[in-house]
Amino acid sequence: MEVTDLRRKVGNPLALAVLVLLYERPMHPYEMAATLRERRKEDSIKLRYGSLYTVIELLVKARFIAAKKTTRDGNRPERTVYEITPAGETEMRSWMREIVSTPVKEYPQFEAALSLLPVLPPEEATDVLETRVEFLKKDIEQINAGLQQAKATKLPSLFSIETEYRLAGLETELGFVTALIERIRKDGCGFLKEWKKWHAEKARQEKARKKGN
Repeated sequence: MEVTDLRRKVGNPLALAVLVLLYERPMHPYEMAATLRERRKEDSIKLRYGSLYTVIELLVKARFIAAKKTTRDGNRPERTVYEITPAGETEMRSWMREIVSTPVKEYPQFEAALSLLPVLPPEEATDVLETRVEFLKKDIEQINAGLQQAKATKLPSLFSIETEYRLAGLETELGFVTALIERIRKDGCGFLKEWKKWHAEKARQEKARKKGN
C-alpha cells in the first residue's frame, strides 16, 4: 500500500521518482517511464502512464518541475521535456531524508488479514498459510536469480539495494509464516480448543439454518 504524506504538496512515491529522474537530466514522460522500467524500479514504485501524467501535472502546479521545451518528431504527438526547479531539488532532498530516516506505520494487506485470522478454522488457516509459503519461496528464488544476474553484469549493488531489502523482508516473512503454521497446529497460539469449538458451533448453526429453510 502506498503511503501519502499529507503534509507535502505532492506525496505519491512516483512523484519522488520523477524528481530524482529530472535531477539527473531533463526528460519527457515517455523517457521517464522507460528509464524506470529499464532500471526495474517499477518493482518498487507503482508505475502507470495515467498516474505518471497526473503526478507531472501536480509537480508543475507545485512548481517543483517546469516544462523546458516541446518537441515533435515527424507525425508523432508533441513531447514536452521537463526539468527540475530549485524548489524541486529542495523538496526532493527533504523528502528523501524524511523517508530514509523516519519509520512510518504502513498497513499491508497480510498484516490486516493476520489480525482477522480467527475467522478461518485453524485447519483452513494452516492450509492457506502453506500456500503462501510456496509463493514466498518462488518469489525469493526469482529475486535471488535477478540479483545473481545483476552481479554477473557487474552492476554495483547500490543500484539494486531496494531488491535486497525486499528479499530480506520476504525471507523474514517466510520464517515467520513457517513458524506460525507450527504454532497453530500445536496449540492455536494458545487458543486452539476455543478456536475449534467456535467454528464447530458456527457450522452447527449453519446446518440448522439450512435445514430450517
